[in-house]
Amino acid sequence: MRTSSVHGHCSFAGHGGKKRPPGWTVTVVIRGADGAVQIIRDIAALRPAARHLRQRGDTLALVPTMGALHDGHLALVAAARHLATHVAVSIFVNPTQFGPNEDFAAYPRDEARDAALLVQAGAAILWAPDAAAMYPAGNASHIHVAGLGDDYCGAARPGHFDGVATVVAKLFNQVQPDLALFGEKDWQQLAVIRRMTTDLDLPVEVHGVAIVREADGLARSSRNAYLTPGQRQAAATLPAALQTAARAIASGEAVATTLATAKARIIAGGFDSIDYLALANAGTLERLDIWHEPARLLAAARIGRTRLIDNWPIANK
Repeated sequence: MRTSSVHGHCSFAGHGGKKRPPGWTVTVVIRGADGAVQIIRDIAALRPAARHLRQRGDTLALVPTMGALHDGHLALVAAARHLATHVAVSIFVNPTQFGPNEDFAAYPRDEARDAALLVQAGAAILWAPDAAAMYPAGNASHIHVAGLGDDYCGAARPGHFDGVATVVAKLFNQVQPDLALFGEKDWQQLAVIRRMTTDLDLPVEVHGVAIVREADGLARSSRNAYLTPGQRQAAATLPAALQTAARAIASGEAVATTLATAKARIIAGGFDSIDYLALANAGTLERLDIWHEPARLLAAARIGRTRLIDNWPIANK
């Protein structure tokens, strides 16, 4: 893997030697056997780079992340490459979506590793701003999506979805992608982003991508790195309980009884507490006492210092 800095007009690495647009500022290019990714840190460099990729009718997809990339993120990049000509990936650990005493400082960061993975995955741009670039001095605006962000993770983490909606809207405006891809692991986040995009008339297609799971069913997550070996083994109880509950509800079992059984199984399996476990309308996120489609089980539970989220669809047999 080789690194170089480029300035002004020079060969456009990985894209046939085309010249860079006027006004180009310093960009780091990481090259590997599978291609190259430009690491861009300021808006002045990002916008001409994105425009360059979209010329001649080419399309650009955005995969927003907080880094610490895993197979779930790489599945998003792979899906994006099928849907668009070029892919930009953002890495920004967004302070405004973390609450007091949460894991902002401890959240895993390894940009060099992430950049190498993105070269292999075929991404063209790594947009990696710092907090000063994302939230300049005097920043005073935020976005609140009423309703969808108030329950579940919104209740457990006040202000979280304001931070999510605001940073995603800024990413959409910065990168100006044709489409953006998000994992379905955070189903509530996906619903909030879809609503925000529609309400603000943002010209971005929002796509959800199926959850990538470990062999034992645990959803891939950067926070899985916090788990001790014992906790990691116990964590598989969460998806197992959700899958069993989904089948029971689809078979006609009472929702309240099924949820109570699932909660007991999760605690017995080694979790310390449950923030929520609910049956919800898959679109509106309204809590349901009686199953009707489309519906999804939503859950968040804590094991040690780690909070894990997951969800499972309810499907007709």
